[in-house]
Amino acid sequence: MSSFSTYLIGYFIFIIGLAVAAYLLHVPGQWIGVGALILIGLGILTAAKSTKPRDPPR
Repeated sequence: MSSFSTYLIGYFIFIIGLAVAAYLLHVPGQWIGVGALILIGLGILTAAKSTKPRDPPR
């Protein structure tokens, strides 16, 4: 499994935990969905940035 997929799996687990916590705090479902969508996009951007191969030194 690549670093990218491992990073995303961990991030999705984090998002699910936050969504469950928001549900237990009686946050409306539409806001949980909006927050999850934003966090998924942020997770993909962060995973791509952190697992991008570095340029070799010259």
